[in-house]
Amino acid sequence: MSELDRYLQAATRDNTRRSYRAAIEHFEVSWGGFLPATSDSVARYLAAYAGELSINTLKLRLSALAQWHNSQGFADPTKAPVVRQVFKGIRALHPVQEKQAEPLQLQHLEQVVNCLALEARQAIVDEDTPALLRARRDTALILLGFWRGFRSDELCRLHVEHVQAIAGSGIRVYVPRSKSDRENLGRTYQTPSLQRLCPVQAYIEWIASAALVRGPVFRSIDRWGNLSEQGLHANSVIPLLRQALERAGIAAEGYTSHSLRRGFATWAHRSGWDLKSLMSYVGWKDVKSAMRYVEASPFLGMARLEEKPVEQ
Repeated sequence: MSELDRYLQAATRDNTRRSYRAAIEHFEVSWGGFLPATSDSVARYLAAYAGELSINTLKLRLSALAQWHNSQGFADPTKAPVVRQVFKGIRALHPVQEKQAEPLQLQHLEQVVNCLALEARQAIVDEDTPALLRARRDTALILLGFWRGFRSDELCRLHVEHVQAIAGSGIRVYVPRSKSDRENLGRTYQTPSLQRLCPVQAYIEWIASAALVRGPVFRSIDRWGNLSEQGLHANSVIPLLRQALERAGIAAEGYTSHSLRRGFATWAHRSGWDLKSLMSYVGWKDVKSAMRYVEASPFLGMARLEEKPVEQ
């Protein structure tokens, strides 16, 4: 691979690159389209899969086609009026309610962390190193993911060299790149120590137990207690979280890695954080993105009315 190709590849996230490649293959092989495409063929492609694929999947397919044409120096057919009108019509005739991850409520966070603490104590008694490592890792991942509102890919890309944690004070984390960091400038996040459910103490205990001094923070652990040299894959966070929730007696089907982020945003919103502070803390650039994660209670105002009688 040339230096030019290496930099071009680095400009696109791995997940996005794989998704785009699959989308182009679907257009060419599954549907039988030709590249470069015409606006008419793209419109017919959308119509062919309108009732079969979700709106978000169709949007991804359009983005992939647009990227292919732009990178190859061809005019982008997805911007044509006919394509935009067809997509608008699909939205009108195939409306769907967006599925969102269940936010992890604070009481459930405490429940799962308490369960992991019990598992860690039992592992110490049993001298079960693999079980102890998994309990400490999962506790740190869940608490840091919740209180910092991190995505699964951000958690999996954390490196020990980029984290400074001081017991009783706080934790400072540098994330070189993330989905919201379009310019790949990197960003530093800080979180204070807490009296309970503390992400700082959980991180310190995990790093000490695993004896990590460099490389990925969160790694897979085999049955003998050996740690992988590679970081966890982002897709592994969902089963990890669900398994921990189920062991704590919580029905986990509706939870995903976004549950940590949505859980924190919901807690902060209900705790009185203003939207600007929440956006700055988590790293959202626009209000629309932030509000997708906030689970607002429609009866919150009514409950406050009940607390204080209306003066006559």
